[in-house]
Amino acid sequence: MDDPARITAYQALLAVHRDEAYANLILPSLMREAGLSSRDAAFATELTYGTLRHRGTLDAIIGRAAERDVARIDPPARDALRLGAYQLLHTRVPSHAAVASTVDLVRSVAPGATGFANAVLRRIAEKDIDAWLTVVAPNEAEDPVGHLAMVHNHPEWIVRAFRDALGGDLAETARALAADNDRPEVHLCARPGLGDAAELADRVGGSPGAFSPYAVYLPSGAPGELAEIRQGRAHVQDEGSQLVAAALVEAPLEGRDEQWLDLCAGPGGKAGLLAAIAAQRGAYLTAVEVTEQRANMVVNAVKGLPAKVLAMDGRLAGQERELPEAGFDRVLVDAPCTGLGSLRRRPESRWRKQPSDLPPLTKLQRELLTAALLAVRPGGLVAYVTCSPHPVETKLAVTEAIKRGQGCELIDARAAFPAGMPGLGDGPTVQLWPHRHGTDAMFLALLRRTM
Repeated sequence: MDDPARITAYQALLAVHRDEAYANLILPSLMREAGLSSRDAAFATELTYGTLRHRGTLDAIIGRAAERDVARIDPPARDALRLGAYQLLHTRVPSHAAVASTVDLVRSVAPGATGFANAVLRRIAEKDIDAWLTVVAPNEAEDPVGHLAMVHNHPEWIVRAFRDALGGDLAETARALAADNDRPEVHLCARPGLGDAAELADRVGGSPGAFSPYAVYLPSGAPGELAEIRQGRAHVQDEGSQLVAAALVEAPLEGRDEQWLDLCAGPGGKAGLLAAIAAQRGAYLTAVEVTEQRANMVVNAVKGLPAKVLAMDGRLAGQERELPEAGFDRVLVDAPCTGLGSLRRRPESRWRKQPSDLPPLTKLQRELLTAALLAVRPGGLVAYVTCSPHPVETKLAVTEAIKRGQGCELIDARAAFPAGMPGLGDGPTVQLWPHRHGTDAMFLALLRRTM
C-alpha cells in the first residue's frame, strides 16, 4: 500500500491506543521518518488529530454499522476503521476513495478483516454525520448530557464538569465542547527584555496576541525551527498560560518584591516568562520541579536569566533551607491537574482521563497550595493555577484552603489581567475558556497571605 499520509496517521493512532503515546510527540517523529511532503504531513496531521478528537462518536457509529461493540473488533482493524470513518464523515475525501484506501490499509494490517471492514465502511457511507447523530445520540430533552457527549465527542463526566463550571448553562457548555474540537493555533511567547511580540509576529508571519502583550499567533509552520525559539528569545506557550503567569507579577504588592518562586515549574514555560520579567524588575526566581528530566527542561528554559532550579518536591516549601518559610514575595503554584483545559491540544487525553484520577490529584493540589502559603511572606501573593475548569480542581481547592484557616484571603484576579479583557466573570477568581478567549481553559486564583 503506497499511501504514506494514511499509513503515518494509522501508525500514530496505533501508538496512542496501544502504547499510550501522545500524538503531539509521536506524530512529528513518524512524519520525519516517512519523509512526508508538506501536503502529506498536513493530511496525516488532520487524519490523526481529527480521528482522536472524534473517537467517541466514531466508535458509536462503527459499532452500529458493525452490529457489534467496537471493543470486540481487533485493535489493528479498529484503528483503521476509525481512520476510514473519520474520512467519510468529516473530510472532503470522496466516499469511494475513503473506503478503498481504508480497505487497502486493513488488508495490510489485518487481512482477515478485509471483507468485514469493507461492509462496515459501506454502511457508514450511506449516511452523513448529521444523519448518523440522529441514530446514535441520546434524545436531547431526555438526556442532555448524553446528547452533548455524543454530538461533541467528550465523555459524559467531562461534559458534567464543564456544565458545572459554566453555571449549568447547557448552551454555553455546547460552545465550550465544540471549541475543544477546533484545531488550535500555535501561540508563541516573546520573552520580555529579549524579544518584542510585534517584531516577532512580523518575522514569523504571525500576528500579535489579542490579550497577552507577549503573545504571537502562528497559523502554520514548525515553531521549533524558528531562530527566536532556538536562541531563547521566545518559546511556545498558550496565551492563557502567559496571562495567568503574568497576572501573578502584575498584581500589586506592598513591601519587598525580590524573591519569586515557581513551585511546579516543569517543563518551564511559565518559569521562562517569569524569569524574563524578573530580570527587568531586579527580582530572582527559584524554580522547583520534582522530576529530574523536567527539572533539566526548566534549566534550559531559564538559561541566562536570574533564576535557579531545584529538583525537589514542591510540598517541602516552607520546610527546607532552600525554600524557607515566609521566604518569598510571590509564589506560583501551577498545580498538576487533569488537563481538561487543554483537550483541543491533546485530543487523546479526553478518552484517557477518568474520574478516578481526581482524588489523588486534588490531594496533591491542596498540599502544594498549603506549602505555597507557608513559603510566601505575610502580605505576599500566591497564584494558584490549573489547566482545568473542573470545579473540584479550581474553586473548591481554594475554598478549602481558606476554610482550613491558613491565614489568607482571595484578591480579585481580574484586575491583574489586561484592561478591557472580556469574559472574566464576576471574580474574584478567573476562568479562561477556548470559546471565550481562544486560550486553553486556565484557572487562576490570587491569594494574599494575611498572617
